[in-house]
Amino acid sequence: MAALDWSQCPAVESVPGKLSGAWVFRDTRMPVSAVFENLEAGATAEEIAQWFHLTREQVVTVLEFAARSLDAPLPPPSRLTDAHPV
Repeated sequence: MAALDWSQCPAVESVPGKLSGAWVFRDTRMPVSAVFENLEAGATAEEIAQWFHLTREQVVTVLEFAARSLDAPLPPPSRLTDAHPV
């Protein structure tokens, strides 16, 4: 699966020098990856928002962005050439 283009999500930012440039919620040091880790562990969006001092809207925006990105059409496969055999 291709990585998501988080630069298109209005709720997050990546700032060089802030958590090594990881994608975080805008104006926080909270990494976006923590949302998915906690969801995987069984937490709800409301719990995550409360635990990490985010708004429910911030969490939902990230989740909706990820869901929409998964629905995006895949780019056409690259063509193999004779120079690069399988």
